[in-house]
Amino acid sequence: MRPQTPFPADSPADLPSGGRPADPAGAGPGCPVTGPAAAPACPELFTWEFASDPYPAYAWLREHAPVHRTRLPSGVEAWLVTRYTDARQALADTRLSKNPVHHSEAAHGKGKVGIPGERGANLMTHLLNIDPPDHTRLRRLVSKAFTPRRIAQFAPRVQELTDSFIDSFAERGAADLIHEFAFPLPIYAICDLLGVPREDQDDFRDWAGMMIRHGGGPRGGVARSVKKMRGYLAELIHRKRETLGDEGADDLISGLIRASDHGEHLTENEAAAMAFILLFAGFETTVNLIGNGVYQLLRHPEQRQLLQKAAAEGDEGLLATGVEELLRYDGPVELATWRFATRDLTLGGQRIAEGDPVLVVLAAADRDPERFPGPDVLDLSRRDNQHLGYGHGIHYCLGAPLARLEGQTAIATLLTRLPDLRLGADPDELRWRGGLIMRGLRALPVEFTPVRG
Repeated sequence: MRPQTPFPADSPADLPSGGRPADPAGAGPGCPVTGPAAAPACPELFTWEFASDPYPAYAWLREHAPVHRTRLPSGVEAWLVTRYTDARQALADTRLSKNPVHHSEAAHGKGKVGIPGERGANLMTHLLNIDPPDHTRLRRLVSKAFTPRRIAQFAPRVQELTDSFIDSFAERGAADLIHEFAFPLPIYAICDLLGVPREDQDDFRDWAGMMIRHGGGPRGGVARSVKKMRGYLAELIHRKRETLGDEGADDLISGLIRASDHGEHLTENEAAAMAFILLFAGFETTVNLIGNGVYQLLRHPEQRQLLQKAAAEGDEGLLATGVEELLRYDGPVELATWRFATRDLTLGGQRIAEGDPVLVVLAAADRDPERFPGPDVLDLSRRDNQHLGYGHGIHYCLGAPLARLEGQTAIATLLTRLPDLRLGADPDELRWRGGLIMRGLRALPVEFTPVRG
């Protein structure tokens, strides 16, 4: 689950604008709103070209404007934090709130921060939008589902799902690894963890599919999917409460209901919002972890061969460090979710006013040469790898253990069962989904020797 996750997707209004100027002066989206007149030319941000490879632009920002005020394609102005030290500070800074009520331009930004449709569906009271003490209370309740013991017990189900999806295309010799593998695997896994009945899980796959398209579907489709999901979760919570005893079902939704009934003061809205954000945050980050990770392994054959050999020999050490390096090198969450200054503060030498939005650029911080030697080199054996892909501080990604399990299982099984896996298209032909928060491929066509029976 991303990481600090980053888990809520951005509004369709925040999608790249194709490079059109954001203002009459001709500064493209993302170029400085303020800054020294003599500074070198700012690279254009938030275009489709930028989405394909944002790292050179982020390197420029780290060097010339590490805390950088920018106008997003939606019109909202925000600060981008790109250096590792500043990013780590910002992620744990209590002066930066997760609650959108602190946004100085609440009316202007309405619907342009957070997840489309969450406000209208009464799903705002989740971990990505609240601060202590409510955050502390709710996180304590949910953390019981992500203990090492619970995740270890879930490992056979993740392996079963992984094998079943590979079985579905292994005989063809070709597949789209995003839609046929990386997308359905975490959807069904998180549904199992939440306690969504198997007969209803295909509906969740459809709703999640609309949400992950980031505006590529019919207008308003994301908000409608959120509302449908909200209605279903409310009904499911009601059904489970009617049949739940002190013992029995140990899924996450049942656990939330049981905690509420035992005096933990969890409202039905909070329970629904919590289930919603765990589903939402628990699938797209893993989709991108698997998709981006496999893509980069196919682009770096020497590293892929090392990992393939380790997987065949059962070397879990290289698999563990390898997945962490893939998270650092081209992680699933490009920017951490929104923060808002609760008072004037200074960050990286820049004065940030009360109410200003702050976006920590995880993708830039995790390639900071001041923190990571050879940051643009993929090194699966990298040991000193305290990347920020799962966030930092009290909002550190709660689902990191599950994401690691799914990522390691998916990648190791693919490399073992399909040893000659290769790209089925030129890298220049691949397209990345637009948006501010997540980073992931629209499709990942691959080819391999067909595996019979």
